[in-house]
Amino acid sequence: MKSITSRDNPLYKRLKALAGSTAHQRRSGHALLEGLHLADAYLDAAGQPETCVVTEGALLHDEARQIVARIDSARVYTLPDALFQQLSSLVHGVGMVLLVDKIVAPLPERIIQTCVVLDGVQDPGNAGSILRTAAAAGIQNVFCMPGTVYAWSSKVLRAGMGAHFLLNIFEDVESMDLVTRFSDHVPIAITDSHGAKALYDCDLSGQLAWVFGNEGAGVSQVWRDSARLRVTIPQPGGMESLNVAAAAAICLFEQVRHGR
Repeated sequence: MKSITSRDNPLYKRLKALAGSTAHQRRSGHALLEGLHLADAYLDAAGQPETCVVTEGALLHDEARQIVARIDSARVYTLPDALFQQLSSLVHGVGMVLLVDKIVAPLPERIIQTCVVLDGVQDPGNAGSILRTAAAAGIQNVFCMPGTVYAWSSKVLRAGMGAHFLLNIFEDVESMDLVTRFSDHVPIAITDSHGAKALYDCDLSGQLAWVFGNEGAGVSQVWRDSARLRVTIPQPGGMESLNVAAAAAICLFEQVRHGR
């Protein structure tokens, strides 16, 4: 275990640059996992991180010490709490950050199982919540179209609560390319408030490609033209629409109820 004592430390500078820029994280192919829950989930699913940075104060906590004990000591760095504050966006978290390579899987040639497509979902909380729901529903693949928030950003990771390590997440996939990869028995499904069939009246027992669109504009025209199933979620309370993460949860678990 090594110590970082100065802002001039090269590793500290690197971590601070990554923490301050989602674009820098995307270009580097790395992710910063903040907090004990994400650290634990990553170690369970993926093994050793590139680096673990933990504050001196965090090492007073039993859970933090247990996590550190699982990591190769050569990968662990301690630093003062004051320095750590510039690496973390958590207000009341325990001081631990893991630097990891984002997990990248090859794009499947043929898509034969239920999956989720994020078509321009821009809010990190919404994106992370949908990833968490997809993982809970037993879905394996999530495809992110250009214009979707960076799936491995710190805010999406926090909202996902470890879902990233249970999913294959594919980013910047072109819509037309993806459409051609769907098997004939995996119809594309979208939510549509106009002229669509009520979700609870649909047969959802087969495989589906669920497309959830931008918070303001909805699903783009490519997916509207390709959709074979259009569903609406009944809203007897009279609201015009649901939050996209809430809509995704309702759709995915209604499909689970049908016994997918």
